[in-house]
Amino acid sequence: MTSTLGQLAALVDGRVVGDPQLPIYGAAPLGDARPGHITLMDGSERSRRPRPCAASAAVVPPEVQPNGIAAIQVENVHHAFAAILRFFRPARSNQHCGISPLASVSPSARVAEGVELHPYATIGDDVVVGRGTIIHAGVHVMAGSRIGEDVTIFPNAVLYNDTVVGPRCTIHGGAVLGAYGFGYEHVDGRHVLLSQLGNVVLEADVEVGAGTTVDRGTYGPTRIGEGTKIDNLVMIAHNCSIGRHNMLCSQVGIAGSTTTGDYVVMAGQVGVRDHVHIGRGAVLGAMAGVSNDVPEGQRVIGIPATPEREQKVKQAAFSKLPEMRRQLKILQRTVDQLVEELANKQDDSAAAPRFEGDRENTTRRALA
Repeated sequence: MTSTLGQLAALVDGRVVGDPQLPIYGAAPLGDARPGHITLMDGSERSRRPRPCAASAAVVPPEVQPNGIAAIQVENVHHAFAAILRFFRPARSNQHCGISPLASVSPSARVAEGVELHPYATIGDDVVVGRGTIIHAGVHVMAGSRIGEDVTIFPNAVLYNDTVVGPRCTIHGGAVLGAYGFGYEHVDGRHVLLSQLGNVVLEADVEVGAGTTVDRGTYGPTRIGEGTKIDNLVMIAHNCSIGRHNMLCSQVGIAGSTTTGDYVVMAGQVGVRDHVHIGRGAVLGAMAGVSNDVPEGQRVIGIPATPEREQKVKQAAFSKLPEMRRQLKILQRTVDQLVEELANKQDDSAAAPRFEGDRENTTRRALA
């Protein structure tokens, strides 16, 4: 597929800098671009890369003028470049396949019109599947689950009994919703599993990443609020209640009965202990270890997690410890010398007579 710089600029409502008739054969990121490609430069620092850019043109913000190549200037470079990339790599057409004869559907399940069930998908007893939902190969939806309209479930995801999925949710491959919570009591020398009578509820527009697990509640639901986006390899334990429009990045681990407000962000590898509350709009920095409640709007980092400013002061002090240690040793030697000198002076003072009477007494004792 071939276009010109001017045609691409019209596609994204951008301004051409250079020859509008310049032929463009494809689009690629800056490091992969070749002659004939258009690339992306999202800031002036990119336009000053020490390695020459091989692309013939770039999509840039209005204030950036790349050196030596043509450009399309736009306000939102990422949206524009995505549109150009889709032009050169159009999405594969997904033809409606209906219900595959290789899918297994319980007679008691209710599957709406327009649902796609790919080979080896399994739909259990009393399951409800809403209109327009796509369930890919190898997905297991167990008894009593309810799936809303326009949901997409990618291969090999597992939904345990009574899982509820709201409309327009996306569940990526290998995710597990509704597995037993890790709750045991010690009885007669054994770990005995507690009740697992709850379920998992995803509200509308939730996305669950690949390999993520959300455990079922003990008696009630583990709930994921509307619009929340969960990255790959996240663990959410039993009885948690995650607010609306949260962002949970990869490898986050949330222990049981934790709650969050709306618009909470947890960066990669955050760990949250059980029975704490994360307030609305709080931001937990990467690898933060959270053991106490986090107030609304607060940013915390570190292990244990503390307010960002406080933690940065601690880190700054920590970086100076080697220097402070050397200074402490010097101070200790100086103090030791001063103490020794003072002790010697005191000994000399004690040995020398201070008054005339003392000399006479000393002389008299010597003669005796």
